[in-house]
This record gives sequence, C-alpha cells and structure tokens, in this order.
Amino acid sequence: GNLEFTHAIAVDLPVPESEDPSFIAPFKGNMDINALEQLIIEKGHQNIPLCIITITNNSGGGQPVSMENIRQTKELLKKYNIPLYLDCCRFAENAYFIKTREKGYENKSILEIAQEMFSYADGATMSAKKDGLSNIGGFVATNDDKIAEGLKTNLIVTEGFITYGGLARRDLAALAQGFREVVNENYLAYRIDQVNFLGELLKNAGVPILEPVGGHGVYLDAKRFAPNIKQEYFPGQSIACQIYVEGGIRCCEIGSVMFGTYDDNGNFIAPTLELVRLAIPRRVYTNDHLRYVAESVINVYNNREKLRGMKITWQPEFLRHFTAKFDYI
Repeated sequence: GNLEFTHAIAVDLPVPESEDPSFIAPFKGNMDINALEQLIIEKGHQNIPLCIITITNNSGGGQPVSMENIRQTKELLKKYNIPLYLDCCRFAENAYFIKTREKGYENKSILEIAQEMFSYADGATMSAKKDGLSNIGGFVATNDDKIAEGLKTNLIVTEGFITYGGLARRDLAALAQGFREVVNENYLAYRIDQVNFLGELLKNAGVPILEPVGGHGVYLDAKRFAPNIKQEYFPGQSIACQIYVEGGIRCCEIGSVMFGTYDDNGNFIAPTLELVRLAIPRRVYTNDHLRYVAESVINVYNNREKLRGMKITWQPEFLRHFTAKFDYI
C-alpha cells in the first residue's frame, strides 16, 4: 500500500510452499529467487528500483527468511545492479529462527547473525514498535548518499528540517535500549515459546492455523475456519469481528480486505491466503492471558456456522484495511 501510494507496482514473490498454510517448512518467508530473476528479465532491471525482503514475513504468517536465501538474493540483485533493502521490523526474531533452524548458525549469537543479515543489504526500513521494543518510532537506513539526500529533502516537505522534529529524546533512548535488549537470546526464546504456546492451544482444539507458527503471532486460516463464507465477503474480517465480540480481543485480517482487488470488469480477485493474525505484544501477557485468548477463539470456531459474510460500506483510496467500514450482508 505504501509503495502503491507512490505509483510503484509491488510484486510479491514468495516461495511456493508459503501459499499452503498447512505445509511445514522452516523458512516459508523466503524469496522465490527463480521467479525474481524471471521478473527482472521480463521487466528489465532498469525498471526495478529496488528489491525488499521482509524479515520476518508478516503478511505470510510471520515466517522467517533463511540467511542462505538473503545471500542468494543479494548475489542475484548485484548481477543486475538492483539494491536490496530489508524491511527489518522483526529482525531479531528472524535471527533467532536462523540460529535454531539453519545449519552453521547454532553457535553464533543473535547479534552476529543480525549483523550478517544486514551486511547483505543496501538499506533498511523499520517500524521500531516491533523489535525496537518501543511504543513509537522507526527509521530508514541507506548506504546511498544520493538517496539519503533525497530523503532529507522530502522530510522538509512532510515534517521539517532534520535538526528538529521527529522523535522525542525519551523515545530515542527507549529505542537504543530496546535494540540492546531485543538481541538477548533468553528474551527471544521466551518470546517465541509464548507464541508457540498459543498456537498449540488452538491447534489441539482443532482450530485451523498457519503452520509452523511464526515469530510474533498465530495466524488463523480463515478459509478452513469459515468455509461457508466466500472470500469476496471477507471471512477473515468476519472472524476478527466475532472474536472481538466474544472476548474483547483485537486481531487483524490479512486477506481479502488487505489484498483483494478487482479486475476491469469489477470481478473480485482473491488473494491466495486468507488469514487472521493474533499478534502478541512483547513482554505484556502471561500464559493465563493467552489461555483466555484461546478460549475465546475456540468458542468462535465451535460456533462458526453462525459467522456471516461482510461488505464494505466505505473505504479510503489507499490502505483500506486500516480504516474501512463494514456491515454484515
């Protein structure tokens, strides 16, 4: 959505296994490198200003990207002189998965793994409300002086000079401390284990989820959860709303509301995945809280035949999933 706001065309190139919520693979967030090269050849490298890898892949279920995949992607892009940027808001969780799942990294520290990931990048963007362990903030980083100057110029238009504005000092200090703490392996082990705890509660109750469970949340498979609702009637949104009614739990649709489009004839084009994200705030909830979350979701699932499709009554021009309004059909 942010890219399309600038009139760029975003092309997602995930590995095929990422499209099956029930398929178990260690790095379902990987880039499909063969598809990437085919796209470069088809469109021309001069028409592709950059390539972005998201670590971890939020819209694909919080799935990690392997170091080998990052390395191979960089090697391909270097051949065509295309810069690689990391969307790195969950970089530490991705590094933890590399440490625990990728051969050759089991004895490396999280910091060492993170440093290697960033060594392959030409730049990075980050919403620091995730692995910055802060309530606000973010950054753009680049090793291109020309791009850096352009960013500073645009900043004058949107915010002000780089010498004022921006984050308050207390928030910058919180970010600095957050980056120190987030690479602590004990913290990450607890974090990932807690997410898995919720996933196991739901899976054992028969609730269909995306597997393996990702780093920052559990994703419900809305197609299997509510098979009676066609994708054009937003089953994920219906599930998310009912979970809020049932337990006061806010979750997020990542499916037809977020990614659904229409062709020139007005026919609905559904995304491959239809998910509902139960993202778990860091260092906030106990396992008892998560048992309550699971109980609420299970109750909705056990009464899933009562779920109804939804329609959009109002939507903005861009990023409709944040502010669109709905009603039941």
